[in-house]
Amino acid sequence: MPMVIIGVLLLVAKMAEWGPIAGWSWWIILAPFGAAVLWWQFADSSGWTKQREMNKMEQRKVDRREKAMEALGMGRRQAKVLTKSQKAKAVNISSDPTHAGRDAPSKPLQQADPTQREPRS
Repeated sequence: MPMVIIGVLLLVAKMAEWGPIAGWSWWIILAPFGAAVLWWQFADSSGWTKQREMNKMEQRKVDRREKAMEALGMGRRQAKVLTKSQKAKAVNISSDPTHAGRDAPSKPLQQADPTQREPRS
């Protein structure tokens, strides 16, 4: 694209007969257009432009997914807030001397008496 802009500027200066550019050969004025055509041919044949396009599309897809997850309240920001609140809760539980721990039952489980059976419904 820069070569096209340079070519347009040189072409306008040549047509307006501005300064020393008015005396230049037409080959010099049109050379940036030829360089742009060669560059585009190389970029297309090597797959460089297609790869850039694919990367942009992939980034748009990732951004769209993150935006949707954020709108649902399940995004990265929500996960960080949730993690911080879980850590704060864990600190409060662990500082309580009467609490046996997060996974421990609040009261002991009663042992089932093998001689007693539950009535059928």
